[in-house]
Amino acid sequence: MSEKVKLTEYSHGAGCGCKISPMLLDDILKSSRPSIDYPQLLVGNDSRDDAAAYDLGNGTAVLSTTDFFMPIVDDPFTFGQIAATNALSDIYAMGGRPLMAISIFGWPIDKLSADVAREVIDGGRAVCEDAGIPLAGGHSIDSPEPIFGLAATGIVDKEHLMRNDSAQKGCYLYLTKPLGIGILSTAQKQKKIEEGDIEPAIEAMTTLNKAGADFSRLDSVVAMTDVTGFGLLGHLSEICEGSEIGATVWFDKVPLLPNVEKYRKLGCIPGGMRKNFKSYGDKIGPMDDRQREILCDAQTSGGLLVVVKKEGAEAFEKRAESLGLKLSPIGETHEKREHLIEVE
Repeated sequence: MSEKVKLTEYSHGAGCGCKISPMLLDDILKSSRPSIDYPQLLVGNDSRDDAAAYDLGNGTAVLSTTDFFMPIVDDPFTFGQIAATNALSDIYAMGGRPLMAISIFGWPIDKLSADVAREVIDGGRAVCEDAGIPLAGGHSIDSPEPIFGLAATGIVDKEHLMRNDSAQKGCYLYLTKPLGIGILSTAQKQKKIEEGDIEPAIEAMTTLNKAGADFSRLDSVVAMTDVTGFGLLGHLSEICEGSEIGATVWFDKVPLLPNVEKYRKLGCIPGGMRKNFKSYGDKIGPMDDRQREILCDAQTSGGLLVVVKKEGAEAFEKRAESLGLKLSPIGETHEKREHLIEVE
């Protein structure tokens, strides 16, 4: 057993809050090189989707994604679980099922022991076992801060491939996990968290989004993505921009983790929230501080944001309930208005 460590003390950021802001990322991804067309590439950088999709020519597509970050919790095994769950979420959000994963691992070997590193990898391996896939290898480097994640490969029937730019007007929005992970993890990093208050967030972050593979088979489901570092409004804005529609979020219907409001009032606001709002806040209608700090909160291993035709909502909710999810709409899509997204 390794010595007791607090991994969050060894990193400047936490989980998906480490992401580069949407605004800066757009600037980084601009290229002066001529665009090359790859006909078999069904989904690439253009749609800002969760994973790349490549047509295998037999009615299926291979999915490829990678995700990694610095510790969001202190326990090494739990950190490994969260990072692996988060990475595999991209496959499920595209409607696919994972086939295998390889690890991405950076470790400050002069500060933290190999025993602690082993626990992180074991946490990732446990999640892969739960997903029914092998952790088949990986790559490691000596780095100033702990880093862990996966490069995952999956497969999906082309007819069930989910995208984040295929939404339609007149649909309901559903969210499969509650918000507030960034606020609670910031409370932990600031040493304000009370005993038992972080556990609901850990349970959410270590729950695989397997439901995405089932949802993609419903004709009423037209678009899907997972909610991570850009916050609910950031990922919803990607759906709206890509699909050329608008949306309204019903704030009081958005599920929240327990005690989020308590820690929000204590000032436990992650820096990622501020970066997020600065990047896309001009696209959002008027909000009060509470709405902004929760809806732009950077999530780590968050839930699926699912766009469902209203006439198929009842069937979708029944399917979700059969998978252990009790869901109700948190908003709706409609034609473009003055603001890309409105909050009521």
